[in-house]
Amino acid sequence: MLRVLVVALALMVLLPGVAAAKEPAAVWATVNVCDTAKQPDAIGLRASMPGTPKGARLSMRFQVEYRTAEGRWDDVEDADSGWRAVGTAKGAPVEYGWSFTFAKRSTPVTLRGVVKFRWRQGDKLPRQQEAATEPGHASKAGSDPAGYSAATCVL
Repeated sequence: MLRVLVVALALMVLLPGVAAAKEPAAVWATVNVCDTAKQPDAIGLRASMPGTPKGARLSMRFQVEYRTAEGRWDDVEDADSGWRAVGTAKGAPVEYGWSFTFAKRSTPVTLRGVVKFRWRQGDKLPRQQEAATEPGHASKAGSDPAGYSAATCVL
């Protein structure tokens, strides 16, 4: 009886790890540029998506939202990259970025990015996902200053 209990406990501990290992890697998006000396009045967005299933055509779409006085997030008109082909899945995560520059404002506005991700295999669209920007993601390129990562940007 004790052996059965030990085996059952071991399976309970190991099985969640096995299930998690089979899940696809997570997508992420971050603000990696926010009104710097090199890029004034600009917000830069960087995102990453899993490079699986192998052979899938990968696309990202970058959009900017602003926080309203009521605390809602609304789309910034014309702040949309459209769908961008970012490569073919080869197993490793793929990063890509897009920047938007705005006219100088008399009052500050809080912005964030929303990135849509798409995996396409032939005419099939097996997976789509979306992520809002968040801090804590070191991007491989484009950060200003180096290593910068935030959820929002105040312009």
